[in-house]
Amino acid sequence: MTGKHSVEKIGGTSMAATATVFDNVLIAGRSGADLYNRIFVVSAYAGMTDLLLEHKKTGVPGVYASFALNDGDRCWRDALEDVRAAMIRRNAEMFVRADSRAECDRFVEGRIEGLRACLDDLDRLRAHGRFCLKEQLITVREMLAGLGEAHSAHSTALLLRDRGVNAVFVDLTVWTHESLDTLDTRIRDALAPIDLATQMPIVTGYAGCEGGMVRRYARGYSEMTFSRIAVLTQAREAIIHKEFHLSSADPRLVGEDRARKIGRTSYDVADQLANLGMEAIHPRAGRGLRQAEIPLRVRNTFDRLDPGTLISGDYVTEKPRIEIVTGLRTVHALQFFDQDMVGEKGFDAAILDALTRHGAWIVSKSSNANTITHYLATDAATVGRVIADLESAFPASAISSHPVAIVSVIGSDISEPGLVPRALLALDEAGITMIAMQHQIRNVDVQFIVDCDAFDAAICALHAALVEGAGAAKSGRAAA
Repeated sequence: MTGKHSVEKIGGTSMAATATVFDNVLIAGRSGADLYNRIFVVSAYAGMTDLLLEHKKTGVPGVYASFALNDGDRCWRDALEDVRAAMIRRNAEMFVRADSRAECDRFVEGRIEGLRACLDDLDRLRAHGRFCLKEQLITVREMLAGLGEAHSAHSTALLLRDRGVNAVFVDLTVWTHESLDTLDTRIRDALAPIDLATQMPIVTGYAGCEGGMVRRYARGYSEMTFSRIAVLTQAREAIIHKEFHLSSADPRLVGEDRARKIGRTSYDVADQLANLGMEAIHPRAGRGLRQAEIPLRVRNTFDRLDPGTLISGDYVTEKPRIEIVTGLRTVHALQFFDQDMVGEKGFDAAILDALTRHGAWIVSKSSNANTITHYLATDAATVGRVIADLESAFPASAISSHPVAIVSVIGSDISEPGLVPRALLALDEAGITMIAMQHQIRNVDVQFIVDCDAFDAAICALHAALVEGAGAAKSGRAAA
């Protein structure tokens, strides 16, 4: 039975714009009973998880990486002090009431000191040289990841109470249990005493649970928490608040006046976006919502009046159209050639085994009689290790890799006649040479493989021809 409530997740960049989040999302002109029947799952403030673990894009060490490296160049204690300073500074920026700020500062100090004591103990243990902390390091990473969400959820609940809202801080991060429960059990137990009609739960995006959230979902753990809460509580709708609209292309690339909000799409499209690393929703989180038949809405935190883009399992556009043009600027095309492959089995399985063993993300693949090509979203070192394994197993095969870009045109139904010829013409007129192309029978995406330095131009050319040229610009508001 579907509930009356929504489950809503607020991303880290949006959380950092505290005043806007309160004005456009948390309160947004509501009062009384209208404030409730909403569960909020919050990410850490932008940049905080980078300080706790390592920078997501640059790899600059945070507390975890500094502790794990233990090379003396950057002490983990200094890194932890950076976290403390950043959190205390954030509190000073957010709180007007001195007693509320002091309460939040005490919360931060308590959590920081708890982590420091734990890391000190482990540091002394490994100093003996006879102890391997490999398993403990995994736990350390989990504990550190949860601190960012604990801080943001605690402070948000406190700020709401300062504004007269009956908000409840729901801390799923706790790691003091002797035995860790499953994620579902943690969620059920934490939410059981809450009356959604009169209380607003502010839930940590990280949950300390069996198997470890970071180990299983990497940086997508908050979306898994969000998804499971929506499924377990049978929400009427799941909502993600981001700093942008889900648009027909990156506005920074094609221009804000050309990019269009999608408005409606399907979970099939969301899966394609997740496969390309685009931040719509983690694929496993989306799967749970889709199976429970809970629609997902993606809203722009900074556009309060716009309803956003609604994603549902049964949606198919009335007329075939391209909804989004996106892709990956750099992937590695791993090409495996063997003249003896024709009619033989085992090659494909062996390649997949090597890719799985080395954790290489497969974006796409193609094959013919004697060649199998995988397009991999991973680093060159990982590809090198995969090639070494395969060359050892298949010394007679020719195995190579080179960087390329993937540009994908996606929609819930792209069976528009003449689509591919128009796309190829657009690329040709832009002076872009297509290396390869893949068009699936299900008609939800076409992938064009081009040189890496042609990525931006290919996105713009295909968007102009297939979205703007198709008259899609008349059907929606410009993306913010």
